[in-house]
Amino acid sequence: MNILVTGGAGFIGSNFVRYFLEKYPAYSIINLDKLTYAGNLENLSDLQGEPRHRFVCGDIGDSDLVTQLSEECDAIIHFAAETHVDRSIVDPEAFIQTNVLGTHVLLEASRKHAHRLFLHISTDEVYGSCPEGDFTEDDRLNPSSPYSASKAGSDLLVASYHKTYGLPAIITRCSNNYGPFQFPEKLIPLMISNALENKPLPIYGDGLNIRDWLYVLDHCEAIDRVFHQGTAGEIYNIGAEGGKTNLDIVKFVLNTLEKPTSLIQYVKDRPAHDRRYAVNPKKIKDELGWQPQYSIETALEETIQWYCHHPDWWKRIKSGAYRHMYEKIYGASL
Repeated sequence: MNILVTGGAGFIGSNFVRYFLEKYPAYSIINLDKLTYAGNLENLSDLQGEPRHRFVCGDIGDSDLVTQLSEECDAIIHFAAETHVDRSIVDPEAFIQTNVLGTHVLLEASRKHAHRLFLHISTDEVYGSCPEGDFTEDDRLNPSSPYSASKAGSDLLVASYHKTYGLPAIITRCSNNYGPFQFPEKLIPLMISNALENKPLPIYGDGLNIRDWLYVLDHCEAIDRVFHQGTAGEIYNIGAEGGKTNLDIVKFVLNTLEKPTSLIQYVKDRPAHDRRYAVNPKKIKDELGWQPQYSIETALEETIQWYCHHPDWWKRIKSGAYRHMYEKIYGASL
């Protein structure tokens, strides 16, 4: 089987590409990534020379290119997206362009070539804040930021193509991922890398916003289950049911690295900052037999060690274009 994976040089995408090629020797992947700030070919360096992996630098909004690549594929797994809430507040247009219009280009190509599956990777943020309990796949969408609104829009587009055209499409909505190769603007890699450099660890507000933390390899396993066993037209929540506050995570990082809590720096909260996310993964567990294999304590410690052993990777990123955005978001030097 030949699969078009979009965004496969990013954090989750690169972990998935590696996971899928290792597990399925008969599969080949065309990896389409624009290599914007979060896309990084270093994430795929171990796949150099792998004949079943073909990298193409390009935009999912390029209809001609997407159509051409789609002709060679049996299915699309769509990771590519602008994802950072802070960036969406600063520059919302890029999020609409990529997440909504880019998804539309892919859907049209998949429909034209009658692919066996269009698997759309989305986020729990489309549900909005969850004061108590957890969200199921049937709950209404209530996004708070331009990022989550653009993802909700793409979800609705995907669902409409299944209903209107019969496109075999599935949507997954995952909770916050963490693990190796995550771009260091996200909470966990930012806290780890700043702590390693003895720099302040900026935390929004009081630090008590709660997220469900999902290790990236558990997410890859869940996508694998959905791709092979999921039902077209369905939505599957993917979560580890392990809610932690941002402050809990930061203190764990500092404790593991034996760094002082005095490095914590509380900064002004961002606009419309959702207090709590929580999704119910009962459906994927009951129907597809998926279970997370990693505890947050074990996987977070492994993640911390990965960043400790790969300083060149994250230092190159933090010394580049990200520096300006960091200063714009946090009002401080990196």
